[in-house]
Amino acid sequence: MAGQFPGLVTADRKPWHYLDSAATAQKPRVVIDAMARALGEDYATVHRGVYSRSAQMTLGYEAARRSVAGFIGGGEDELVFTRGATEAINLVAYSYPKKGRVLLSQLEHHSNIVPWQLAGWQVDVCPLTEDGRIDLDAAEQMLTPEHTMVAFAHVSNVLGSVLDAKRAAQLAHSVGAKLLLDGCQATPRLPVDVGEIGCDFYAMSAHKMYGPTGIGALWGRADLLESMPPWQGGGAMIDKVGFDETTFAPPPQRFEAGTPAITEAIAFAAACTFIDDAGRETIAAHERALCAQLREELARIQGVRVFGPADALGIVSFELSGVHPHDLGTILDEENVAIRAGHHCCQPLMEHLGVPATARASFGIYSAEADIAALMRGIDRTLKIFA
Repeated sequence: MAGQFPGLVTADRKPWHYLDSAATAQKPRVVIDAMARALGEDYATVHRGVYSRSAQMTLGYEAARRSVAGFIGGGEDELVFTRGATEAINLVAYSYPKKGRVLLSQLEHHSNIVPWQLAGWQVDVCPLTEDGRIDLDAAEQMLTPEHTMVAFAHVSNVLGSVLDAKRAAQLAHSVGAKLLLDGCQATPRLPVDVGEIGCDFYAMSAHKMYGPTGIGALWGRADLLESMPPWQGGGAMIDKVGFDETTFAPPPQRFEAGTPAITEAIAFAAACTFIDDAGRETIAAHERALCAQLREELARIQGVRVFGPADALGIVSFELSGVHPHDLGTILDEENVAIRAGHHCCQPLMEHLGVPATARASFGIYSAEADIAALMRGIDRTLKIFA
């Protein structure tokens, strides 16, 4: 599998033990090739030209929409292409017409906190269980009819804990609220069916799914998108423009002002196909096994603290006593091992955990036991340096 990813070698052709897939995943050759074709021999604008290549590119772009929507069980009229999951969440925060109280959780990424604050929502915070899951029993007690939105991470980008998303949807709906799920860490490694879950909005990020940067998507129930006014204005999202009045296109075009990320959308769809071909159940089992192995290896080290539940998916965050995560990350880099060190855009969670930062190893479809072995060798070297 690693051979399909040209980025997994160093400049001198040595193996690069990449353990930062939660930040951004490496790209398989099929995605790179799809984007290269779209930028090259297939390239033209969409939705505007009457010439044949433009028409073909338009068909390809809209086929990409269908593919990405279908990847999570949605319809093409429910899938808005955005610049990423961050913009998807901002779109809902600003455009959803029934602003009120929003229930977030202690483990949310900054991109699922700041947009609600800036858009004027009143924020409540659901606590976590002892092992680092969103405490849905507490959420049930906290939710009131004043809450019009619940916004939770489907999988935590720090702890790897998986939300019981179906129950979260039921709890939100029991008080008349809608559920938005941040699916950035779920879609690369879990089967997702928005209809089965019962959520109302779902945010995705292509670059965490082996796709390109600069594009993501918002899935929203058709009736909800229809009720939402445009968030940004410009070309492509209009019906008729006049100086006195403008009317707007139906969703999803209503929310896609300007020339879209054409080539990125096509590569996004290629990434979805790549994941489906590999099998999402297979990916989940592979990453769970690697997480379990790493947690077991770390548990043998005196002074290590591992965060999150034992069944964490794809992500293991930890702290070495007496070693700052940045120092660990720097030494590991000398061993051709890449991890993430910092607060992972989750400062409220760091405060909850009582640490300024953690070291985070995160896996992808290309990860292997050899990556864990290299990481453990680097940790052993680090501990000797700081002894």
